[in-house]
Amino acid sequence: MKLCPENTEEYVEYLRKADRLDECAKKYAEAINDDHFQSKEGKSKHQLWNELCDLISRNPKKVHSLKVDAIIRQGISRYKDQVGHLWNSLADYYIRSGHFEKARDIYEEAIQTVLTVRDFTQVFDAYAQFEESMVSAKMESFAASGPTEEEDLDLELRLARLEDLMDRRPLLLNSVLLRQNPHNVHEWHKRVQLLEGKPRQIIETYTEAVQTVEPKMATGKPHTLWVSFANFYEDNKQIDDARIIFEKAVQVLYKHVDDLASVWCQWVEMEIRHENYERALKHLQRATAIPARRADFHDQTEPVQARLYKSLKLWSLYADLEESFGTFQTAKAVYDRIIDLRIASPQIIINYGLFLEENSYFEEAFKAYEKGVSLFKWPNVYDIWNTYLTKFVQRYGGKKLERARDLFEQCLEQSPPKVAKNLYLLYAKLEEDHGLARHAMAIYERATKAVPPEEQYDMFNIYIKRAAELYGVTHTRPIYEKAIEVLPDDQAREMCLRFADLERKLGEIDRGRTIYSHCAQICDPRVTADFWQTWKEFEIAHGNEDTVREMLRIKRSVQATYNTQVNYMSAQMLSSAGATSGTAADLAPQNENVDDMRLLEMQAAQMAAKNRDEAIAKGRDILFVRADTIQSKLAQLAHNPEEIQLDDEDDDATGIEKQTVPSEVFGSLKKADE
Repeated sequence: MKLCPENTEEYVEYLRKADRLDECAKKYAEAINDDHFQSKEGKSKHQLWNELCDLISRNPKKVHSLKVDAIIRQGISRYKDQVGHLWNSLADYYIRSGHFEKARDIYEEAIQTVLTVRDFTQVFDAYAQFEESMVSAKMESFAASGPTEEEDLDLELRLARLEDLMDRRPLLLNSVLLRQNPHNVHEWHKRVQLLEGKPRQIIETYTEAVQTVEPKMATGKPHTLWVSFANFYEDNKQIDDARIIFEKAVQVLYKHVDDLASVWCQWVEMEIRHENYERALKHLQRATAIPARRADFHDQTEPVQARLYKSLKLWSLYADLEESFGTFQTAKAVYDRIIDLRIASPQIIINYGLFLEENSYFEEAFKAYEKGVSLFKWPNVYDIWNTYLTKFVQRYGGKKLERARDLFEQCLEQSPPKVAKNLYLLYAKLEEDHGLARHAMAIYERATKAVPPEEQYDMFNIYIKRAAELYGVTHTRPIYEKAIEVLPDDQAREMCLRFADLERKLGEIDRGRTIYSHCAQICDPRVTADFWQTWKEFEIAHGNEDTVREMLRIKRSVQATYNTQVNYMSAQMLSSAGATSGTAADLAPQNENVDDMRLLEMQAAQMAAKNRDEAIAKGRDILFVRADTIQSKLAQLAHNPEEIQLDDEDDDATGIEKQTVPSEVFGSLKKADE
């Protein structure tokens, strides 16, 4: 061994076979401690160390020279991925040595120190198996002879240990997760639930949790631990202790202002539940007090206590309490402070206006709405405007019509199309009820242009309906014409059918026929068969043979137009595909299940091929050539050898021969002197 230390592994194997395990363990330890040792079998120090642990843990009575406990514990601290296995090896060493209580202590220590669920599962399963084997061994010893009273008590103790171990498993697993991350708020709450029915342990758990969890590093919402702690005291009728907890909770440096605001709100709600309304209002006054040095709400460098005065959650609760338990002046002052701090939301403005309206301060309510309108932009201001205009019309009706019109115009000036429909309808309703009908019609006309395209059809329908009710159906004709001009084809087609039906009911058959003829230009007979059927029924009922023929002629014309468009598109696609892609006829499957579009493409391809063949047969040039060549060819084509030559120069010089007209030609018309 001194001459060839690299052969240590062969010697160790020899000692193992010779059952000289103590010396074998020594050689393992020497090889592991030698930094220059190189394994001939390619084993790492970690593998050698695992073999050593297995050797000494399974043979405790044959290995005396090494301190097994110290060796395995050293491995536990060094090899973090083998912690569960090493703890089990150490416990197995004491079990094989017959020290069962020491083994139990090792298992308890292990499950209280492991950091991963995998290691915990390994140790716990081994621990449970150990306890079960102890119970089984005890029961087997009773099989031969009946148990004594002392042995019976010992068996019950072992069974109680096993049962207690199983009952503790969720709590032990929770401890493992908290050792991994002591700032996990959810696991602390889960631990409290596991301790249900044990108030002392629950208090200890909450105390440990609020002392351990660092708000800046917490996973979850740390303020919920304080709130749950206080609620636990409240549930047990210890209100003073709950107030102490809340008092400590509001001094914690949370990460977010909303966390601190939630604690204050929970404190106030607890006081309300116990009907301590004055105390609740004092808490809110204290929480919303403006500090001497104001800090920006989003400034993370400032503590949350210095930024709390801008928390909308607190101010909303404060306003609600003042409305319920305070006076009108105090509630109004709270709303005014919210607006002055510029933290109001549209809902706060609406609540303020409704509060003033309930107390019959209508003009004050309208002023509040005006403030809200100046604070927000579209589309957030829509709810405020909608409430403002609705309340104003309900209050004054037509008494302040000009003021109402100004408000509507101010609102509609910058309103986006998405929300314009309801506002225009409200404006038109005002004009119909308290203003002029022509103003209402003008508003409907503006609405059809202001709304988004998807709402234009509905807006035109409303416009037509209101115009018919106010002025009669004849006044709807220009509206129908405008709708047909503006709307997409599908909706314009529907409008045409309704317009034509209206003219038919009015007895204007020619007008209806003209509308059908106009609409036919956007109705492909293959797609819109319903339209053509409706027109046909119209002509059968009100026309004659000529009008039916005219309808069929228009139908053929429209059909040809759409066919031409399809053929043109097919030819364009085929020409762009080029020679490499082949024709549609080459690509078409030779079966009967070919759709119309495919047939059209095939037909277009055949026609293109036919024209190309004819051009080649006639020697027609189809390539690009120079301009002078084209001009010479055009000159040759323009020459006609059979042309009659007319001499225009002698036209003026040619004399015109005059002859006398016989008198008989005039007959009785001839005068006497002639």
